[in-house]
Amino acid sequence: MNKIKWFLVGTFTILLISGGWLGYLKMTDDTYEGMSIIPEQQDDIPLFKGLEPNENHYVIEGDHWKEIYDFYFKKLPKHGWENQYVQSALDDNDPENDWGGFDSSWTKKGFEGELSISASYDRSDQQTKIIFDQNPIYHSSIWIDKVPESICIYKNSTDTDCIVLKDKAKIQKIAGIINNAIDWDEKALPLEKESTMDFGEINIMVIYEREKEIYFKSEKGVKYAKPEPEFFKLTNLSQ
Repeated sequence: MNKIKWFLVGTFTILLISGGWLGYLKMTDDTYEGMSIIPEQQDDIPLFKGLEPNENHYVIEGDHWKEIYDFYFKKLPKHGWENQYVQSALDDNDPENDWGGFDSSWTKKGFEGELSISASYDRSDQQTKIIFDQNPIYHSSIWIDKVPESICIYKNSTDTDCIVLKDKAKIQKIAGIINNAIDWDEKALPLEKESTMDFGEINIMVIYEREKEIYFKSEKGVKYAKPEPEFFKLTNLSQ
């Protein structure tokens, strides 16, 4: 009887441990879901103190994007990383346009592809959000050199009236998304929706469909991008 009792206790303990371990693995998977690279698992990508993982990005309470910018531009070169691209609100001399954020890309000998690090301060949530991404190396040409004071967004390319966007922070982010989009050597695939954005010096057609890729088309060619929710939120275009 005692042997059976101890066997049952032992079996129950093993099940508890196994269940706890599987629960931990599930929690870990959910925590880092959507991330192409996890800094905690890399010896050469330090994590800014206070950042907490949240599915496809990290967050920290408060406005810390400038500290994060300084941290990575100081630490990454010491680990052998070379900066290939950077665009930030620090380049904007107008204090009223403190949109709060930066985009950057890095390469390193032996690293497959390109490391992308971007951060921005979300005023509504009062959090700084940062995204780490490992991408194949593609060429991205700059279409928008100077961010205009306003842009005109035609939800349908055949519309005669547009929505005027004057929020410099949003325009800066939209321009960054377009500039970072991958140059596409082929024709844009026909999708359900076509919108147009007038940046003054350049008109850009946006070709998209729910949960499918986005194509940007202009006189400079065609670009390709993932259907990031942030783009649709910034432009107020519906998927």
